[in-house]
Amino acid sequence: MKKKVGCLLSVLMLVLMLSVPAQAAVEVRDNGYDWERFKGQDITLNVYNWGLYISDGSDGGMDINKEFEELTGIKVNYTTYDTNESMYAKIKSGGAEYDVIVPSDYMIGKMASEGLLAKLNFDNIPNMDLIGDQYKSRDYDPNNEYCVPYTWGVVGLIYNTTMVEGEIDSWDALWDEAYAGNVLMFNNSRDAFAIAAKRIGLSMNPTTVEEIEQMAEELKTQKSVVQAYVMDEIFDKMEGGEAAIAPYYAGDAIIMMEENPDLAFAIPKEGTNYFVDAMCIPATSTNKEAAEMYINFLCETEVALANCEYIGYSTPQVEAEQLLPDELKNSPIMYPSDEVLANTETFNVLPDDLSAAMDAAWSEVKSFDEAGNSWLIPVVLVVAVILVVVVVWRKSVKKKRNDY
Repeated sequence: MKKKVGCLLSVLMLVLMLSVPAQAAVEVRDNGYDWERFKGQDITLNVYNWGLYISDGSDGGMDINKEFEELTGIKVNYTTYDTNESMYAKIKSGGAEYDVIVPSDYMIGKMASEGLLAKLNFDNIPNMDLIGDQYKSRDYDPNNEYCVPYTWGVVGLIYNTTMVEGEIDSWDALWDEAYAGNVLMFNNSRDAFAIAAKRIGLSMNPTTVEEIEQMAEELKTQKSVVQAYVMDEIFDKMEGGEAAIAPYYAGDAIIMMEENPDLAFAIPKEGTNYFVDAMCIPATSTNKEAAEMYINFLCETEVALANCEYIGYSTPQVEAEQLLPDELKNSPIMYPSDEVLANTETFNVLPDDLSAAMDAAWSEVKSFDEAGNSWLIPVVLVVAVILVVVVVWRKSVKKKRNDY
C-alpha cells in the first residue's frame, strides 16, 4: 500500500529526524530482550532467501534488513535463490556458508534428517510464542527444534482474463491446446509433479516409482503447450501479458495482480499444495546466536506485518495477522476458506529412492521431445531404476557396516 505524504508533513518529519539521535524506526517488544549485545563486534550475517521475499523499502515501506542493522549493529549480506532444490544443492555442497535460510516444509525435514540444520535455542527467539500453534509441531519438525515459520500459502493458477475464456477452476487448463504456447510451468520437480498428480487423481506424495512414472508421463503430454518452465521469470511474463496462464504461489499472485489488473487467481477444484516456509540456521553457521536474533526480529509484530503487506504471503504471526487491512485479512487468496484448505496436501519428505527416481524422471520430462526423442524413454527409465538400486544398495551396505 503506497501512501503519499503532503509537503508540510514531509518538512515536519525532516525537522524531527534532524532533532533526535539516529535510531531504528521499528518498535520492538518491551520484554527485556537485549538487541544491542552484538554491537561493535563486526558481525555479518549471510542470509539466503527466496527472491522477492522480504520487505526491502522499495515501495516506501519498511526496509527490514536496514532496520535490523540499525537496531543491532549486525550487518546483513542478503542473497536469493529460486527453488528449494537449488538452495539445498548449494548448502549440501558446502560451496558457501550461510547463517539463515528459508526452506519449505518438506525441505526442512530433508535437511534436518541429513544433519544440515542446527537445532535452535529458543531462549534467543522468544517471539516464537507469537507464531500460531497450527504452524508448529508439523511432520517436518515435530518437536519444534529446527525452524520458525515465516510465511504460508497455497499454490494456484494465475491467468490473464483477456487471454482465456471464462473463469479457470482446474489444473486441466495447463494442458489445454487452446492456450498452446501461452502456458508457463513450474521449473522445479516437486511442484510440477504435484500438479500432474492432482490432475490424475494421485497424492502429491508418491509412494512408488510407478506413481512417479505416471506423473512424468502426464507432464510429457503437456510439453506441446508449454511456452517455458519458469520460477522468478514468471513476474515479467505474467505482468507483461506474455503468457495466458501459469501455476504459482498465492502470495506472488497477489503482487502480480497489483501490477496487472487483467490477472486473476484460482485454486483448482482437484486440490492443491499447502506450504509453510520457515527460517532455519544451517549447521555450518558460525554466527548462530546472531542468526537467532535475526529470526527473532522477523517475528516482531511490526516487522512481520510490514513483511506480509509487502510480499503478499500469509503470516503465521498471530498479532500481525490481526493488524492486516481488511482487504488482505479477508482475501480468499491470502486466507482461503476452511473448505479450500481441507482439500490441500503438504509435501512430505520423500525416501531417498523415490527422490532419486523423481530427479531422474524430471530430467526425462525436461529433455522429452514428442517429435524425435521418444527413443530416450527406455534409456532414462533404465537410468532411474539403476539410481534407485544404487540408493537401496548403499543403504544396505551402511546398515551392514553399522551391524559390525
